[in-house]
Amino acid sequence: MQLFKIFISAFLINNVVLMRFLALCPFIGMSTDEDKSIGMGLAVTFVTVLATCVTWPLYKFILEPLGLVFLQILVFILVIAALVQLVEFYLKKTAPALYGAMGIYLALITTNCAILAVTFDAISNGYSFIESLVYAVGVALGFLLSLVLLAGIRKRLRTSPVPSFLKGTPILFVTAALLSLAFTGFSGLVK
Repeated sequence: MQLFKIFISAFLINNVVLMRFLALCPFIGMSTDEDKSIGMGLAVTFVTVLATCVTWPLYKFILEPLGLVFLQILVFILVIAALVQLVEFYLKKTAPALYGAMGIYLALITTNCAILAVTFDAISNGYSFIESLVYAVGVALGFLLSLVLLAGIRKRLRTSPVPSFLKGTPILFVTAALLSLAFTGFSGLVK
């Protein structure tokens, strides 16, 4: 039951984009269509889970026992950057169209504050390794959900009668704000 609470909390209640306002750059930039959103969401999911798999043991078995906790930020960023390079090489070989569509946003996964936040949260919340993985999956799938929702809404907005003064970026930000407001309704799901 505890793992389910961690997952639901990370996925809906404390959604990394819509409730914590992290990773807004890829949220806005990669939500232009569903395919890009899914590709970015899956890439972020892969990096987030793998980063948690690597950083949690590094912290618990190396940094903490040796008194090197002050290196946490540096080590975690290096791990995330290396994992993003792996994703980039993989996508370049297997899905060149998706690699081209992601463009600069693929490199921005390296500096995606949501991934770094997950690795810090897993440690600061005192999660075990399994709990950390469940938390990472929940956050990453919440990010994917946010991207796909906004992409679907943006698709509908293209054919909707939007007033001219709201077209483009203004309606996008209003939509994102309303989506965020809708997610506050999940706050009572888990105590």
